[in-house]
Parts: sequence; structure tokens; C-alpha cells
Amino acid sequence: MSRNGPSRPTRRALLLAAALTAAVAPAPGARGATGSADPYDTLRRRWLAIALGTGYDPATEPYAGRLAQLGALARTFRATMAPAPDSLWPGHRFDPPAGITHSYGRLWTMAQAYAQDGTGSTGDPGLLADILRGLDHLSTAVYNPAATRYGNWWEWQIGSPRLLMDITAALYERLGGDRISAACAAVDHFIPDAMLTDYSGTSTGANRVDLCRSVALRGILGRDADRIVLARDALSPVFPYVTQGDGLYADGSFVQHTWVAYSGTYGQVLLDGLGRLLTLLAGSPWEVTDPARQNVLDAVEHAFVPLIHDGLVLDCVNGRAISRGYLRGDDLHVLHSDHHHGRALIAAIALLAGGASEEERERWYGIVKGWIERDADTDVLTAPQFSVADLARLNAVAAAPVPAVQEAVGHRLFPAMDRAVHRRPRFTAALAMASDRIAHYECGNGENPRGWHTGSGMLSWWPEARGDQYTDWYWPTVDWYRLPGTTVSTRPLADRAGGEWGAPKPEVHWVGGTTDGEYAAVGQHLKGLGSTLEARKSWFFLADAVVCLGAGISCADGVPVETIVDNRNLGEGGTQPFVRGRDWAHLEGHGGWILPHGGDLHTLREDRTGAWSDINTSSTGERRTRRWQTLWLDHGTDPADAAYVYVLLPGASRGETAARAADRDWLCVLANDTARQAVAVPRLGLTAAAFWRTGSVGGLTASAGSSVLVRRRGRTATVCVSEPPRTGVPLEIVWDRPVRSVVRADETVEVLSTGPRLRLRVTPGMASATHQCEVALR
Repeated sequence: MSRNGPSRPTRRALLLAAALTAAVAPAPGARGATGSADPYDTLRRRWLAIALGTGYDPATEPYAGRLAQLGALARTFRATMAPAPDSLWPGHRFDPPAGITHSYGRLWTMAQAYAQDGTGSTGDPGLLADILRGLDHLSTAVYNPAATRYGNWWEWQIGSPRLLMDITAALYERLGGDRISAACAAVDHFIPDAMLTDYSGTSTGANRVDLCRSVALRGILGRDADRIVLARDALSPVFPYVTQGDGLYADGSFVQHTWVAYSGTYGQVLLDGLGRLLTLLAGSPWEVTDPARQNVLDAVEHAFVPLIHDGLVLDCVNGRAISRGYLRGDDLHVLHSDHHHGRALIAAIALLAGGASEEERERWYGIVKGWIERDADTDVLTAPQFSVADLARLNAVAAAPVPAVQEAVGHRLFPAMDRAVHRRPRFTAALAMASDRIAHYECGNGENPRGWHTGSGMLSWWPEARGDQYTDWYWPTVDWYRLPGTTVSTRPLADRAGGEWGAPKPEVHWVGGTTDGEYAAVGQHLKGLGSTLEARKSWFFLADAVVCLGAGISCADGVPVETIVDNRNLGEGGTQPFVRGRDWAHLEGHGGWILPHGGDLHTLREDRTGAWSDINTSSTGERRTRRWQTLWLDHGTDPADAAYVYVLLPGASRGETAARAADRDWLCVLANDTARQAVAVPRLGLTAAAFWRTGSVGGLTASAGSSVLVRRRGRTATVCVSEPPRTGVPLEIVWDRPVRSVVRADETVEVLSTGPRLRLRVTPGMASATHQCEVALR
């Protein structure tokens, strides 16, 4: 506020505010809306605005087509509904993992068709009668306070009550008091108060937000202020940063199921649910005012934006959801891919903008507009996965008077979930690792039984404008023993090897790295799943390359051990030229690889056929074939102390690859053994090392296991240090280089001496964070 009173809003601010009203105005066609100032009615109407959408013309596209599709689907469901003791639709029994939820989902489709204009079934009394018949059957047969849970807890406490409350809100004035009371009683039974007063077990992170969503709406529909207060207050444990287990971490990581990196799918649930609840309760007697909620708003740019690339969310944070593809019973037949999950996360960010500040909202709109423009997989503004409500919000963002934002170049480490993301103008890369904190993989509910090696150093990458690599039937047709970047024993593993729900974790501590925000050194002490395999792996993320080192590769499984240099999906019948040089290889449209120290690079081009049902019991059995180009190094059977060096050049041309392979001065591998892995890149002024224990290399000395990166720029240099083993014990770093003075240093870095050499003492803490010191050189 100025000294002369409030400043006049800018035209941009006014237009942004107009776009935001889509989140809170009454929905067109939402029947039963009244002008009452009753707080419960006000919140119910606001919920319908959020759930059904507002600010759009149902007679124009994409809304007209989507509403017509919704109506046709609802009429199909109505025509085929046939209540039986164990089902509501033939062939869709109330069986785990989500048979009851599936039935409520179909009733919700029918309720939307009844409540919204433009569906061809708006206000149809016959449709309403059948919805009520279906609700009564579910209430009597399976979902009532006298029922005992069986199968998957999620179905009873999240999936079904969430849909039941939505249906009850949409048809509130058509249900009658008895049905409303029965719905509220069912929610009270399956989500008892203890679920929201004890932050543990399955009531944490994204799951807690889902539980609060159902209980808050139950309080509104049942006109019970105490239930709304319970739900609102139960959100507070979600907001603070955590240091272990489920939730958001200060470094931007998001973990669910205690040991699984889950920013993509469960993270989307978190943002979507909070977006709905913050918008719903804003300005009401039950507004969420906990100041820690700002952590979630900050997380949009700190935790989630770095994991979205041109509209897709990196599969290394999608957990077992990578295996879904086309799901049986998905009436829209939508591909559940990295792009699908990315678009859902984008829609959640657009929704959460309703609870953000004007400055945050403007930044987010620019970021979302950038994704909308760059997603070449599907037009985000008409994507089949979206409801009319999401389409209205996203189209409002697209029309907002803010410029589209390009993806930022740089490196982001997520130490708490053992992930790293590297962005350059020509490519984006993502690294997935595992430790005693983060699982090799997650399977469960019949999903992802072969994800065994996805945490064994899988390096995914996308050249510029090539976002389909992991979207196009990648997971059903890939060789699960040959995931790119991994070092694996070829010992056969059983489906679900190691156990479900993130149980398989290696007993290793040294996993992580350090970064100056542009380049990075990352390492993984690898122990194979169900194997005697052990190795040290390092990746040095640079301007146009990723240098990959492996050492101490040992195994006694009696089978060959391989390092998968890469495994590229060429699509159906792909004919991209693959060329071999003496110490290099190149794949047209993808990039190149070089072996600076030579080596026997094995290659294979093959067609592989698979179905999503091979890796997910809920998915379709349709079989497709994709062509693969595989490159690997064979370490032999039962290797002892084997090693490798190779360089990935994403997006490089054939000529650039050959030239880099011929340039012997570009890269110097300083060490590659079980004590140290280190490189120097003189043209970047970079020296970087993984110290697996006390040691020296390249003018650097470390007193303990650590990751060190030194970057020289003219007469200054920055020293970056982290302690991936997370002992928290102070360590000393010596750089044997004349230093005149210290320009700046983090509070955790004590400068012991300058002069002929730099000596630092770093107090690392337990989070494997990067600690920096900038110095002036002599």
C-alpha cells in the first residue's frame, strides 16, 4: 500500500483476477444453486464450481464435445446398470482393489451428466432415478456403517468416499435427508476421527489430504462444523517439511509410502487436493490459515516444476504408476503415461493457483502456458483425460495476459529421494538411484512387478523436442534387465522380487552428490536386488554431455553382469540409422556415445512385443511391438573389480560425436576405482570427484566420504561439497590451489586457511545438501 492509499490494480492484475474467478463462481448448469448466505450452502456451491467448472460456454469447443461425450457415457452406464448382490454393473464386481470405487465412479459420471448443461441428459428425471437406485444399492449392499472392510484400504477410505461426497454434493437437493444422512454415516464409519488425529500409517502426505477432502465435504453436506474443523486442522501435519518418511522435504523431494519417490502421481494428488480445499475454504469461517501452508505453495516451483519436461512428468517419480498404460474399465481409454501424469500435475498447479498470491499465480500461469505450448504429445487444452472443470481452468490460464515461460537450464539434486535432474538447451536427463532411504522400486496391487532395476542408476533422457521416448509403449516392451544407465546381474528375478510397497532397499548409505546449480557430480554405491552384485557408479553432468564411470564391479551370481550404456525406443518399425566408429556410436535423432578409454561396445537392434497387462493386472491385454536399439558393456560372468568409462552426448549429431571422440584433450578421467571417481574438464574449468572414503585426487583431498565439485571462472572459483553418507560428522576438504581470499561461504563452511592452498571444514548436517565456498584466486 502506498502512503496515499491503495494502489490501482494493473490491467494484467484485473485480467488475472478474472481468470481466477473460474475457481469459485457457481458452475453453469449446476442445479439447485440458490442465493442463500448460509455458509454450508455457500461452500457446497463453491465445491460444485470447483468440481464441475465455471466461466465457460457449454455450446463452444472444447466444452460442447466433452459434455456431449459425458452425456453419451452416462446414458451407456444407465442402460447397462443391473444391480446384483455383488455388483452394480455386470462384469464389475465389488472386488479388490477398486470394484466399489469403480461403481461410484460411474455414478459420478451419471451425476455430472444430470447436473451440467449440454450433456443431452441435463435434468433428466429418468437418469436421476437410476442414479438414486445405484446409490441405494451400493449403500445397502456394500458401503454402509455395518459393513466390514476387505481388500484394499484405499478403496474404502479414499476412492469411494471421495466420489460419494461429490455425488451427494451435486444432487444434494434431489437426494432427501435419509440418503444424505446415510452417505455421511458411511464416511464417518470408514474414516473415523482417529484417521485424522494420528499422523501415521496410511494417513500421511497425499493420503491425508484425500482423507481431509472427504471429511470436509461430509461436514459441509451434513452441516457439521466440527467435522469441517477436524478436516481443516488435520491438514496442518502435511505442511511442515519432513526429514524422513512421507511428505515434502526442504530439498524439494516428495516421498510417499515411506521409501518411494512419488512427486509425479502422489504429488499430484497432494497439490490437487490442497488446491480444492484451500479454494473451497477461503474466506469461510473454516479458512486454512496455518502459515506453514506456504511450504506447499513454495513447492510448486521448488519441488514440482523441475520434474516436468515439456508437459510430461519424469517417470522416475511416478512409482508403480509407470506400469498402467491403458487400464481395463477405463471408459475413456486414456493412456496413463508420463504425459498423462504430467498433464494431471499441470492441472493441479492451475487449481492450486486459486489459493496462491497474485505474484505466485502470475509466475505459475507463465510456467503452465509454457508447458501447454511445448507438449507435442497431446493438445493440453483439449486433452481427453480432463473434465470440463479442468479444461475451463487450463483455458483460462492460456488466455491470461502473461508470457509463456521456457524451462530453466540447470541442475537440481533431490537428495532425500535419490533423484537428479539435468537440463540443458539441447536435452533433459533424469537419474534414479536407491539407498537405505529410497527403494529400488515399488510394486503392489498387481502393478509394476518387474521394476526391479529402475533404481539401479537408470538414466533417462530426452533430446530437444523428442518427448515420446518413454510414452510410446516403452514399459510393456522394454527389456527390464537392460534399462539405460544401469549395471545389473542377469540373474533372473521373480515378479515382485524383494517385496511390495517399496520394501526392497539396498543396505547402502553413499548415494547422492553435489552441484553448483549448473553442473553436478553424482554417485551411487550400488548393491543389486536379489544379487551379490556391488559397484560404485558416478555421473558427471556437464554442458552437453554426461560422463559415466563405474568401478569395483564385482559379483558372484554365476551369470554375466552388464552395464547398459543405453536402450532407445525407436517406435514401431523404427529405421533411424545407427553408426559405429572406433570409439563411438551414434543414433540419428537421438544422440551419441563415446568410449574415451576404448572397450567392447555390444549393440543390438531388435523388435520386442508386450502388453500393459504383462506388468499390471488392471491393464489391457492389447499387444504392440516396438523396435529397440540397445548398447551395453559385458563385464563377464562373476567379474571382480571391473570398470567402465563412457560419455553420453544427448542430441549430438554424428559429426559432433565423432569430433568429440577424436578430441583427447576435452576430458581427463583422474581416477576410477573404489576409493575415488573423478574427472577434469579444462574447458569448463571443472574438477569433480566422488570420494568413497578418505583420499586425494586432482589436487583435492577429502577427509571422509564426500562429493566435491570445483568450478573456476576467471579469477574466482566455487567449491561445492556434500556428504552423501549422511553421518553429519564434519569433514575437511583441501584444494591444492593458491587462493587469495574468500568471497563468500555458507554458514556450514569454515575456512581454515587460504594462501598456497585452501582448507575448509564443512559441517554437513544429515540432509546431504550442497555447501559452497567462493574464493578469489591468486
